[in-house]
Amino acid sequence: MPETLLTPESVAGAAYLVAALLFIMSLAGLSRHESSRAGVTYGMIGMAIALIATVWLTFSDGWGEPAVMVGLGLLVAAVIVGAAIGLWRARVVQMTGMPELIALLHSFVGLAAVLVGWNGHLEDPGLEGALRDIHHAEVFIGVFIGAVTFTGSIVAFLKLSARMKSAPLVLPGKNALNLGALVVFVGLTVWYVVTPELSLLVAVTALALALGWHLVASIGGGDMPVVVSMLNSYSGWAAAAAGFLLNNDLLIVTGALVGSSGAYLSYIMCRAMNRSFISVIAGGFGIEAPKKGDEEVGEHREIQAAGAAELLKDATSVVITPGYGMAVAQAQYPVAELTQKLRERGIDVRFGIHPVAGRLPGHMNVLLAEAKVPYDIVEEMDEINDDLASTSVVLVIGANDTVNPAAAEDPGSPIAGMPVLRVWEADNVIVFKRSMASGYAGVANPLFYRDNAQMLFGDAKERVEDILKAL
Repeated sequence: MPETLLTPESVAGAAYLVAALLFIMSLAGLSRHESSRAGVTYGMIGMAIALIATVWLTFSDGWGEPAVMVGLGLLVAAVIVGAAIGLWRARVVQMTGMPELIALLHSFVGLAAVLVGWNGHLEDPGLEGALRDIHHAEVFIGVFIGAVTFTGSIVAFLKLSARMKSAPLVLPGKNALNLGALVVFVGLTVWYVVTPELSLLVAVTALALALGWHLVASIGGGDMPVVVSMLNSYSGWAAAAAGFLLNNDLLIVTGALVGSSGAYLSYIMCRAMNRSFISVIAGGFGIEAPKKGDEEVGEHREIQAAGAAELLKDATSVVITPGYGMAVAQAQYPVAELTQKLRERGIDVRFGIHPVAGRLPGHMNVLLAEAKVPYDIVEEMDEINDDLASTSVVLVIGANDTVNPAAAEDPGSPIAGMPVLRVWEADNVIVFKRSMASGYAGVANPLFYRDNAQMLFGDAKERVEDILKAL
């Protein structure tokens, strides 16, 4: 091959192609438990190749010049600092803190897109005609998407970390406010393309920051897993917009992959919850419905660990439905041990996972895999729901809204119509909870007062360990 073909652009282009393929392989690998580790590895290798290629493309032409070497030194220092902070947070974060950490990371992507857009305005590329107009549109749209992602992700982080109430914010005419903001954005975009003034960029940044805050603040706690997925999609489109401004093909491809996959995941989750995707991202569901709160709707019965052990001993089949409470108590390890003990006794044990169990897509699956629960006994809601009526005992460990019969039986409930695990159809239901309080969506659960349901109060990890001792 002639040496003239080995230009920095051609080498970087080939590297970007390899990295893009690795990113696609990463997404494919992450779609299944068995290949998830390989998927993560593909993504890490692809990102390393992308970073090295970008540095090579940026600094190869002026290698050795003082200004270039200073820039390279600053870039290396930033990468080292960012990698150190990321590694530290990844090592110390608990699985219960993973949803809010991911939401916070999305905010960084949005903020980066805003900064890239502002830089695109301040540094004139010298384009003329239609190319100039396209550049201005890229700047404006990139800043808008990035700012919406930034404040929306911050609000999601505050809600998930309980620093902000999970109840939806309901401002008068909230839908009109959102629609009006979009109309103003379109008008400002046209104005900016014709007359690219700094004041217009300031205006759209402020508008987008307010819209991002309002959009996520208006979404209730029950929809937060969808919100996290949606913000993941937003961050992808923000990265793609930054890629257009930086003329970086890989950033465009990667952003499009993240944006489209996040949007599709959000759509799938909304279908699983029997919700309209548009209605969720426009401000949550059931906001006008009356709140059920924590009011009691009957007499509940309590059971102790010894009694729960006796029910399990006599059972022929057991289904365990975990929720966020299991993550908080870190009960997955004794739950895995309990599963092993019951299976050794010849009892059929399976797990039923609701699509939005926990506060992050796949949250419960990761916890159970971490505790070495066999993949083949972990089933999705649609796979196991029809078998619950013939199940001897269902253990509801830290779940609430995802097993609420009000969703199927009470048209006036804020979660009416949402598909749930029909655990109340089993012969016996044991609910592990710290108290009788309602779940994250703030809706009372009639399951607690059913004749075949009993409450096992206390820390889920301690109660499961007590059952193990009794067995």
